[in-house]
Amino acid sequence: MHYPRKTSNIKRRRNLGFRARMRTRSGRKLINRRRRLGRQINSL
Repeated sequence: MHYPRKTSNIKRRRNLGFRARMRTRSGRKLINRRRRLGRQINSL
């Protein structure tokens, strides 16, 4: 039986976390877009 991959949380945070988003220009745009929509900002 095949099980889906369980990525470690550290790796997930490194790729998708808040600090990873703030590192790139497009990531900052994404965070600001979500802020404007009034979303709770805790991307992972």
